[in-house]
Parts: sequence; structure tokens; C-alpha cells
Amino acid sequence: MLLKCENVSFSYEGRIALQNVNFSVSQGDYVCVLGENGAGKSTLIKGLLKLLKPSEGKISFENGFSPKFIGYLPQQQSVKKDFPASVWEVVLSGNTNALHGLPFFNSKHKKRAMDCLEKLGITEIKEKSFRELSGGQQQRVLLARALCATKKLLILDEPASGLDPVATNELYSLIQKINREENITVIMVSHDIECAKKYAKHILHLATSQLFFGTVEDYAATKIGKKFFAEDSE
Repeated sequence: MLLKCENVSFSYEGRIALQNVNFSVSQGDYVCVLGENGAGKSTLIKGLLKLLKPSEGKISFENGFSPKFIGYLPQQQSVKKDFPASVWEVVLSGNTNALHGLPFFNSKHKKRAMDCLEKLGITEIKEKSFRELSGGQQQRVLLARALCATKKLLILDEPASGLDPVATNELYSLIQKINREENITVIMVSHDIECAKKYAKHILHLATSQLFFGTVEDYAATKIGKKFFAEDSE
């Protein structure tokens, strides 16, 4: 078990934003978090990142793993896309939490960054300015940065939002490759039901409370699963 949520709820100014969340995730799992806008998906992500403290319940991680070593890819609109840094500098910055007080990145950090560039197929653009890249290229770079930060858990918040179909498929394929070949757990928030059906192992469905957590197959057999999958096929 990599992480576990036990009877977790979150409140803002006395208003319940999300309640009764209970699920656990194992190493190598791939969880897709579904739900309408306002369902509590972003609230849960903040809780997993320890940016928000539960008003009730407990979020726990396996011994020896700290949430600061989660690789996180936020929603596109929350990422500054025009900062004057090279691809290499952006990816290398994924090692920031591993500095442990050091003033500079060392050879180990640089090797990790180069490995991530190679895994994402972007070594040939490492000297380019990040702000001059296409949207699909920028997401690859940010995914490489997130991967650089972790060896266990990636949390992705609508990673393909705003991308064209080709770039979207390429990004999902890369995420699947990371999950399978690196055995890195993926928790991904998405409105893309087709992506959930094709890539995820488990579904977590929220609607200000937990409606479902289990395998994709079991979800497809539920009333809410049938409804969501039917809407996607229309």
C-alpha cells in the first residue's frame, strides 16, 4: 500500500467541500479520478499533496515516503507558460526537493534529469526555450519535470486539457509507459472517460463525496458507470 485515505473530509469556512473518502492505492496502480466540476477532485489532490489538511479522517503514506517527493503536473491554466527558461532548466528543477540543503544541483540530479528527458523523448529540444514550444511539447517537458521529482507517485490534474487529439494520445501513451515500465503509480484527474476506460486500472468517482472506488470493470457495471460510459459513447 502506497497511500490510504480513511474517512477523509475537507471543509472551507464551515462548508463541506468533500466528505467520506475511503480508498487505498498500491505501487504501480493507475487511478483515474472522475467527477463533474465542483465534485471535489482538486480538493482531494491538494490533500494528497499536503497542501490542505483534512477536517476529518486521515491520509497516510507508506513508511519512508514523503508527499514532497510526489511528482505533480497541475492543470495547464495554473502553469506559467512564458517564463524564460530552457527545457533543461525546467526538467532539472524537478529535483528541487531532493537538494537537502545543497546550493546547487549535483551530478546525480543532472543524471536524473537527463534520464527523464530521454524517457519522454525530448532530449533534442533540451536547449530550447520553454515558452517557444508547442502546447504538446510543453506538457511533455512538465511531465518530465514531474517524473524527475519522483520514483513512486505521479499526480496529474487534467494533463491533456487544451491539447489537440494527436498530442493528447501521445501524452496518454507516455503516461501509460511510465506506469508500466517504471512501476510508478499514477493518480490522474480527468474528464476524458475514454482515457479512463483505456488506461486506468481503478476509478475513483467523486461528487462532493465518494460515489465509487474500484476496478474499471466493476465501475462499468454500476449505475453511475453505465451512465458515464454511455455519455462518452454518444
